[in-house]
Amino acid sequence: MKTLFVSVLCLVCFVKTSAQGPNPPEVTPEQEVKQVVEAFFDGFHKQDSLAMKSLVTDDVVLQTTARNKQGKTLFKTEKFDKLITSITSIPDSISFQEKLTSFSIQVDRTMANAWVGYEFWLNGKFSHCGINSFQLVNFDGDWKIIYLIDTRGRAGCLEE
Repeated sequence: MKTLFVSVLCLVCFVKTSAQGPNPPEVTPEQEVKQVVEAFFDGFHKQDSLAMKSLVTDDVVLQTTARNKQGKTLFKTEKFDKLITSITSIPDSISFQEKLTSFSIQVDRTMANAWVGYEFWLNGKFSHCGINSFQLVNFDGDWKIIYLIDTRGRAGCLEE
């Protein structure tokens, strides 16, 4: 009798578990960070300032570095609002796309870095390439971009 009871109990547990199906795969912190970066560029391409702003902190730092024609290093800091204004003011007659070509994401507790390769295209023509380096912080379950620096150039971008 005891064996029958245990068998029935096991069968009920098995049927209940099977009916619910397997648990959906858990999203990793690395996947969450990648989703934030992709959502940022989705808003960027849609010229959606609210979407972009929702993914950054109020005091996000935005910087860029490149080399000028003489090979001298350039480095500048911009206000995030200036980026928003420049993106949202692009007329419909101009097409632009920042194609993300690679991701390398590291996460430790509440901090993450996303090293993202890209190619920038303007009106269907290659413009430049580089790396976007995003620093993110997880604020109680919500990843936000706190810092973004990018490189820009043409050398070594596309295989001719």
